[in-house]
Amino acid sequence: MKRVCLVILVLSATAALAMPIASSARGLVPAEVQQLIGVDYRALKDSPTAQQLKDQVLPPDLKSFEGSLKGVGIDAEHDVDQLDFISFRTPKVGIQTICVAQGSFSAKAVLKKFKVKKIVAAKYGTAHVYPMDSGFVMTFLDDNTLAFGTSASLRSALDAQQGKRPSLDSNPQIADQMASVDGSPVWSVLDQEGTQAMMRSALGDAAKIADYETVKKRILASRYTMSFQTGVNFDLSVLTSDTMTAGTLSSLVKAGILFKKMSASPSEKTALDATTVDSDGTNFVMHFKTDDQKFQALMKSPLFAAVSH
Repeated sequence: MKRVCLVILVLSATAALAMPIASSARGLVPAEVQQLIGVDYRALKDSPTAQQLKDQVLPPDLKSFEGSLKGVGIDAEHDVDQLDFISFRTPKVGIQTICVAQGSFSAKAVLKKFKVKKIVAAKYGTAHVYPMDSGFVMTFLDDNTLAFGTSASLRSALDAQQGKRPSLDSNPQIADQMASVDGSPVWSVLDQEGTQAMMRSALGDAAKIADYETVKKRILASRYTMSFQTGVNFDLSVLTSDTMTAGTLSSLVKAGILFKKMSASPSEKTALDATTVDSDGTNFVMHFKTDDQKFQALMKSPLFAAVSH
């Protein structure tokens, strides 16, 4: 999950008007959501840094999603405006993920090709579900929005849409986090368990000290955004249960940065120096900003390789 989170974050760049998640897609989000990620694909073409980062660390899962779209006549780089990833927890299967694509493609055009190829839909409740070449299945939410994933994951999401399981509206904590970032060039929201795992990874050796185990259970959720409009900008906000926890978490992350500096390369130290951490009420906040050239140097470092793989 860590690798996918990082890659999706860096796919966005400089779009002036980023798209929020499609209203038709919100109903697909189960209440047990683990992570939501939104990517403005229109901006990808305008940022050499984002493009380079995509080529370097693009995970197999994302390649599969893009390849699946191409298999139905949709080119992700030209026809897709927004790509949203929805990961959610299920008791028996574990983490399931679906993808929602919005863009300039047309359901009528795609379905016309399906008819020529004699591809027939299977009904799942009120939805028409079509097979894709990659083994995924898909359904149109409206003429310019489709959802796809494995058969099991898409059915689970459709259960939320069709009222067979609780949806995002039943999870006010995640819905509130999402409202703060939805519509940014790139955004992500993580649930409690996902945020705890992310922070443990970010802290490294500093997570081994006793304070983190005390703080961890009071970490509730997180959200972050990233853009390449003026250099590289990353903003993370972690929601905690109280102001003392937010302050303690800030101190732990500062200690983690000092640990990393001890063995960091020059380019890694530059990146760490460009990172600021603080607390704001019940939120721990982190900001990272640097120019494209320094970030491209960081991409070649062992630290970046460790984080992105």
